[in-house]
Amino acid sequence: RLDGVVTTIDAVNAMSTLDQFEEAVKQVAMADRIVVTKTDLIEDKAEENALIYRLKQLNPGAEIIYADEQRAGVASLFECGLYNPETKTADVRRWLQADAYDEGHQQPVHICTDDCSHDHHHHSHKHDAHHQAICSFSLVYDDGPIPFSAFEMFVDLLRSAHGEKILRMKAIVQLAEDPERPLVLHGVQRIFHPPARLAQWPDGKRETRLVLIVKDLSEDYVRELFDAFTDKPRIDQADRSALMDNPLAIPGYSPKG
Repeated sequence: RLDGVVTTIDAVNAMSTLDQFEEAVKQVAMADRIVVTKTDLIEDKAEENALIYRLKQLNPGAEIIYADEQRAGVASLFECGLYNPETKTADVRRWLQADAYDEGHQQPVHICTDDCSHDHHHHSHKHDAHHQAICSFSLVYDDGPIPFSAFEMFVDLLRSAHGEKILRMKAIVQLAEDPERPLVLHGVQRIFHPPARLAQWPDGKRETRLVLIVKDLSEDYVRELFDAFTDKPRIDQADRSALMDNPLAIPGYSPKG
């Protein structure tokens, strides 16, 4: 199963590469750790600071490492998955990095196509109809366990209708059927790895928490869908029972995404 994702980025050419290539933006957004190379070739510290800021906007949960740091050359660089290799136990807090997403909602980071003009001095973009946006956020449910059937359908709806827009999803879930053993879920686009069950809850509050990095998918839509399946009341919105009988009941959902 996937342990983690490490992305390297060339500090000299990073800004123009991120502007021009959607693939580069996706690679940064999906990473657990980002290794920044060639910083010794940048004379203007402001340019380096602007790059680091942009990387953190794209992926607030990823650890940023400079290639000339000692830790960048050791095996621990790759130990970024759920299980801590030193303790041999699950380190959910380190894996989720959920606290990085809790400082208010992340603003979407826009990707410009070739016909989008740029103002590189301020690293800003004049947007047109061709924009795509990457957004990262967390969902929290602390009102008790969730029925497995409800959580399963929430994930299935997202994956079937918008799988290509889900760059990354991590989750720890308290299920009603076995609340003492949390379920851990990890997915990249339409591919979801087999769920893992932990023997017990890690230190801290017992709550269901998801971290998502998405492209061209409304955060409000995902939150409304999640609230519906966790029976959080909203005006003019279908509840869990209605959705499980008819997924089309939620506004904005269509089988084609």
